[in-house]
Amino acid sequence: MEFGSVAVWLVAYLGLLVIGMSITSAVFSRLDDRGAGVAIPAALAIIWIVTYFLGRVSITIGLWAGIGVLGGIALLARQRGSEIDRSIYLETAAVFTVAFLFMVAVRAVDPAVHPGGGEKFLDFGLLQSLLRANTLPPEDMWFAGESVQYYYGGHLVASLLARLTNTSARFAYNLAHAGFYAMVVTAAYGLSKSIAAERGYPARLAGGASAFFVGFASNLLVPAKMIFLVLPGAISEAIAGILELELRGVAISISEFNYWWSSRIIPGTINEFPLFAWLNGDMHAHMMSTPFLLLGATILYGYYRTPAQQWGRRLALLASLGPLAAMIAVVNTWSFPSIGGLTVLTVALAPASPASLLPAGARRLTDAGGWARRELTRHVLAGISGIGVLAIGGALSIPFWLQAASGQRGIGWLPERSGLGVLLIVYGAFLAVFALYYARYARPQFQRPLRAVALVGTIVFLSLVVDAAAVALFVPLLIVGWLLGRLGEYEDLPTPGFETVLVLGGAGLALLVEFVYVKEQAGPGRMNTVFKTYMQVWVLLATAMGVTLVGLFADRRPSLGLDGPRWRRAFGVLAAILLMSTAMYGGLAMSDHFRAEGGYAQTDDPTLDALAFAEAYHPDEYDAIQWMGETVEGQPNMVSKPGTSIYQWVNAPSSLTGIPTLAGWVHEVGYRGTDAYWNRVTDVETIFTGPPERQRSLLAAYDVELIYVGPLEREAYPEMTIQDLDAVTVEETFGDVTIYRVDQSALDGSPQ
Repeated sequence: MEFGSVAVWLVAYLGLLVIGMSITSAVFSRLDDRGAGVAIPAALAIIWIVTYFLGRVSITIGLWAGIGVLGGIALLARQRGSEIDRSIYLETAAVFTVAFLFMVAVRAVDPAVHPGGGEKFLDFGLLQSLLRANTLPPEDMWFAGESVQYYYGGHLVASLLARLTNTSARFAYNLAHAGFYAMVVTAAYGLSKSIAAERGYPARLAGGASAFFVGFASNLLVPAKMIFLVLPGAISEAIAGILELELRGVAISISEFNYWWSSRIIPGTINEFPLFAWLNGDMHAHMMSTPFLLLGATILYGYYRTPAQQWGRRLALLASLGPLAAMIAVVNTWSFPSIGGLTVLTVALAPASPASLLPAGARRLTDAGGWARRELTRHVLAGISGIGVLAIGGALSIPFWLQAASGQRGIGWLPERSGLGVLLIVYGAFLAVFALYYARYARPQFQRPLRAVALVGTIVFLSLVVDAAAVALFVPLLIVGWLLGRLGEYEDLPTPGFETVLVLGGAGLALLVEFVYVKEQAGPGRMNTVFKTYMQVWVLLATAMGVTLVGLFADRRPSLGLDGPRWRRAFGVLAAILLMSTAMYGGLAMSDHFRAEGGYAQTDDPTLDALAFAEAYHPDEYDAIQWMGETVEGQPNMVSKPGTSIYQWVNAPSSLTGIPTLAGWVHEVGYRGTDAYWNRVTDVETIFTGPPERQRSLLAAYDVELIYVGPLEREAYPEMTIQDLDAVTVEETFGDVTIYRVDQSALDGSPQ
């Protein structure tokens, strides 16, 4: 076990926490945690943004310039009176450290980057490519000679940390993986704690609850399994039929528990939540963007808390979202629109009118008229604010859109929708708490509550009739939450706070993917859209969950509904049930994981070495891959068997070293197009088996320097002739693997 590397990375993270807090303490002085929860993502974002722009000249220059800019901003903040509260630092450091070490322990018994069950080959290959690269954008390890057409910003963050700590990719992968997990847990803790403190709730309790729901809780599949196990088979099947719930992965014995099925509940989709994703071991874009999404939410909470008179401060906070949106676009493009949506929600629901950001003359015009005009103005300006944030972010990230973004996209409408039962399994815990939380505020607001209940009931009934369960579950929540957020300006009654922005943001995204999706190569229908969106939904709702759950029994104002000892006891019981039921999956999954019964666990010798799988299962190729990784400099083009079958041991040499091959995994069809990829597959076959004249021509055209011949290549090309070419010589041999060197100068004059 690499305890020294763990200590170095933890010190690096906590050092970034100190520097970041120098800045966030000044920016978020009104927040209870002074922005400490997002101090590490904020520090990394500053370094990243500088590196991204200067990286076109040199990544190294960009990195050190980014560190200089970060230090300069922190020093300026300290000179202007920013102080780090020691108790807040220690509390935040403790939360981060516990989360980091927990995930380090998880990875230490299953560290391997293996091809099955996820995108580890893609993620590790991007990390290796960035560590080999001198400039941005990095070269695509699966399409030699071209820059990567994928959102690589999160892998860039990991590579910068690896460079700072002088850590090789084989160990940096798992240490960065644990760091992203700890960052999102800590960010949720800090934001929830600050919201709860402003609401007068027990702040640490709310923060801890949000950290739990973000970092450990799961959906309700396991408790549903428990219920189905004790019911007679016929009754189980009848209930499952009514709820449109598949019994696969549900009505099985506990001894057959498999962590995988809790992420495959809604048919035709992937319904990930953080614990599953980090347990599965990918370091994928939709995971790495979550700390920065909550950084954006915290900036917006700072806007929400800033009074109308401080219009300059609010404008500066909105402006800071532009560069962050640019970063998020490159880290995970799917989260880019979410920053704009959260901006719209915040500006529309904040106590201060967005009209106060306008010049005095325009402000007087917007203030004139009745409530309808004021509300229209508020929402129009909120929409403009969201569009403005995305416009700035889009403009700053133009290099990414022009050079790296894939064009294989299209918009699809009205996919097959989710059933009521599966949605309740995925979101039932959240919906129960949010519904009760808003009911407490809604009861005094509406003079005729029965009419309100009838209206909500009508929406639910009609939605179920037309097979739109998501509308039945989320639309009432959206309507009630929005109305409660705005009625406070006109009624002298308590209203919910910023937690509503998080609830509406998450619920809105969950509803949106029921009707709109992105058509692409990565999976049929809306599978990839739901996959990349649901992580954002979970993180937003889980962060709000701590505030709302604690608020149910901690807020004892008589002006709220559902008040009294009996209600509080009921809420306490509900909280206990939800905590236990959503923790069942984690308990079973951790038990299996640490007993070495899940996947490729290496419990005999705990390690953070991402190449452990290759060493254990492919020892001959491991020696060759290790030699290439340590000996080959830069990113010379290589030929190896194309990965036309995915999630298998194909293209390991390029994926595990970052040395680009001509045609890697068939993922490239989605990035480059069908013809571009399969033409290269044909060219690779010709290079291995074609006539000498054509071989020489293709080796020259693709500037190939290395040829990798291992078991897969020998099996795919039994009539291989490339070794007979005079320009090709043996570089190294490792068992069944031979690595050839191509002398490009010997190809001069070859027929084209």
